[in-house]
Amino acid sequence: QVQLVESGGGLVQAGGSLRLSCAASGARTSINAMRWYRQAPGKQRELVAVVTAGGNTNYADSVKGRFTISRDNAKDTVYLQMNSLKPDDTAVYYCNILVFTTNYWGQGTQVTVSS
Repeated sequence: QVQLVESGGGLVQAGGSLRLSCAASGARTSINAMRWYRQAPGKQRELVAVVTAGGNTNYADSVKGRFTISRDNAKDTVYLQMNSLKPDDTAVYYCNILVFTTNYWGQGTQVTVSS
């Protein structure tokens, strides 16, 4: 059974930085795409960033130039470096990984940006 453990969320002032981590365990085959989503109160979950198995990345327009997604395949871990944070970035952040054809989700980590 694949399990994901997220860490790195917290409270930060606007303009600050946080780094989220998501470590996967139990995957018996290579992990394909790794993604970060977020869900703010009263809003739908949205895709923030994705990194493919080959290292290609893509970002939501709202975070381009501020967030960086990366992965360490040796550790089955995906990271999200978040800089120049804004109050609008406040949300629960979820990691998501695709193993073969199955999606797995982390438990979520709260990010709160104060103005």
